[in-house]
Amino acid sequence: MSNPVVVTEIRNRAMWIRLNRPEAMNSLNPQVLRELDLALDEAQRNAEVVCVVLTGTGRAFCAGADLKHVRSEFDAVGSRDFLGEVERVFNRLERLPKPVIAALNGITLAGGLELLLCCDLVVAAASAVVGDAHANYGLLPGGGSSVRLPRVIGSTRAKYLLFTGDSLPAAEMQAAGLINQVVDDPLLEDACQAIADKMATKSPLGLRRMKALVDDGMDQPKDTALRLELLACEVHAMSDDQREGLAAFQEKRVPRFAGR
Repeated sequence: MSNPVVVTEIRNRAMWIRLNRPEAMNSLNPQVLRELDLALDEAQRNAEVVCVVLTGTGRAFCAGADLKHVRSEFDAVGSRDFLGEVERVFNRLERLPKPVIAALNGITLAGGLELLLCCDLVVAAASAVVGDAHANYGLLPGGGSSVRLPRVIGSTRAKYLLFTGDSLPAAEMQAAGLINQVVDDPLLEDACQAIADKMATKSPLGLRRMKALVDDGMDQPKDTALRLELLACEVHAMSDDQREGLAAFQEKRVPRFAGR
């Protein structure tokens, strides 16, 4: 594809997906959404890929929707169609049956914040800043931050970001619980790859089922979620990966998981 706005690369068993519009701070437009959707297709289909790392090119992770495109192209119907596609692709990222790490290489605003909220883990460069920013332009969040953000950092912190439009440093957002790890800028990719390399040694089936248990359990009453966990354990006990893991423990060797 000529001039791709999303590029992919496989390192070990991690697929790196990189937003590639540095001149527009990796802002979202229909082409970015289409190519991100195709990259997720590839990540899901490739059995060698255990996890995904999502990052950006240049000084931004993602600065949100391309407001120039929004202003010039979208009436009420066009805006609805665009936001519907944002919701579809973001939901797909969130539900990808493989762990996703967000590598925040820089500015992360509005739709960029909403994008990272669909990831499982977040590692940030020390210079990264994070904010919602919709209020700064008279916009409402249309990619999920009014729903997902309070679930992660609590309603009070979420309302502050939503109402003020402020951007906060990565270290402050780590303290709020949004970010797992903050590293010096030059170490960002190595830090993410180190986490991905750990995942590459685990059972792909186990990772997929654990992700589903956590995500589904968040929306269930505690007792229901615990029952679902036990049922999942009963099913998982019949898997080749659990048998291999226990055999490797008994034989004091590294397990060789097949993902089934």
